[in-house]
Amino acid sequence: MAPQRFREQFAQIQRSMPDVPLAIGPDDAGEFLYEKGVVLARDGEEARIVEDTVRQHFTTFAGLTPDQVHRASPETNRSGITRIRVADPGQGDGSGDPAVAGALRALTATEGRAGRRLISRNHVVHIAVNACPGDEPVPVAATEQPNPAPADGTYDPESAVGVLVIDTGLMRDHRSYPLLAHTRGDAQVKECDDDGILKQYCGHGTFIAGLVAAVAPNTDITVRGTLNDAGAILESEFGDKLFEAVDRDGWPDVISLSAGTSNGRTDGLLGVDAFMEELREQRTLLVAAAGNNASAMPFWPAAYATLPGYENAVLSVGALRGDGEFGACFSNHGPWVRAYAPGERLTSALTGFDTPVPYVYQHSTYDACRYGFSYACTCQYPRHTGVLSEESGSAKPDQVMFEGLAQWSGTSFATPVAVGMIAAHMTAQAETDPRKARRQLLDAVTEFAEVRGAHVPALLPPTWRPAPVVHPSART
Repeated sequence: MAPQRFREQFAQIQRSMPDVPLAIGPDDAGEFLYEKGVVLARDGEEARIVEDTVRQHFTTFAGLTPDQVHRASPETNRSGITRIRVADPGQGDGSGDPAVAGALRALTATEGRAGRRLISRNHVVHIAVNACPGDEPVPVAATEQPNPAPADGTYDPESAVGVLVIDTGLMRDHRSYPLLAHTRGDAQVKECDDDGILKQYCGHGTFIAGLVAAVAPNTDITVRGTLNDAGAILESEFGDKLFEAVDRDGWPDVISLSAGTSNGRTDGLLGVDAFMEELREQRTLLVAAAGNNASAMPFWPAAYATLPGYENAVLSVGALRGDGEFGACFSNHGPWVRAYAPGERLTSALTGFDTPVPYVYQHSTYDACRYGFSYACTCQYPRHTGVLSEESGSAKPDQVMFEGLAQWSGTSFATPVAVGMIAAHMTAQAETDPRKARRQLLDAVTEFAEVRGAHVPALLPPTWRPAPVVHPSART
């Protein structure tokens, strides 16, 4: 069964996407979220094959209704996929979806003969992987230095490295933070709820842009609010939004993406295949987060880094703990993760400095580590009171005020650190090819860390300050 905190976060995402009934999969295991009653197929002949095969299968097997099987989107889309409805999404709750499971089974033999996947769930692509965050931001005084601290260098619009951040958008006063004075993009759709409390994941895109700018001052950063629905978007929409971003701004040097999903497979996401194929033909480098649920299972799109033809087009990034010597307990891992960067207790701008914003902690994260780590990683401490995960909801929730800087942890933030190092290398070496810069940077790595027994390349910015490791026994 999915953990209680996952179910709470699932409910919050469902509230942010009220018109899209969601389910927990597979088999209620809490590995990912997906749209109930709907499957995906490639446009054209494959969509027709999927629709006909599912309808025939549902006619044969009891409990499945063929009348519900029909196209639920235009037959052609920029992302190259079609939504096919296989059941009434409003029936039942989020704990199961026999129609989608039946549709997937219906195509097993056909896919075997074709030698490739023809059908997929419509997964939720999300900042927090399985929708269960390991950490939430902590306010930092405006007088404290960012970490990584701003690197030496100046911004030159003629030579600046173009960085596109796919995230939650920018806080309205982000330009009052000096490092983001020339950052542009989409504003956060709604920063606060009706009580004036900062909504969950608001400031995430601003925080990431601040990390890129600190490590690589000579960057033109554009932040798109693709993930404004509580950090989430459906796979079927995600590919279109990625195309929309590059159509609007042109293909950048580097794309920073701190979101994704697992899907229980090793061949990518159907909904982004068309975008990834076009990316492969461009010069743009996609730097993508490896995920936050301490899993070795491939996480997409980051895991495209190991698929043939994408080795140079994608860099998958895991997170290091505060001292940089080991992997952070929350970070996904495995041979598909190509590099690791600091991701624990980083400091950047959550908002600008014009207007203080209150925030109420949503989750007690004490039990997020599923492994016996002996240090106090961020997904164990601090413990908040009155949060959704508390067994007793009688206590008043912890509330804090943000006035600019915050300290935050997650593989989300290791990603822009790696982006910044690639951009800084491009500037320092007058290298115009981001994929060549990626190779040069990894070939020149002299720092390594240990992640579950494996020695991995560690990308450590010169201005990053390691944080001392605190052991639980030392806490009072």
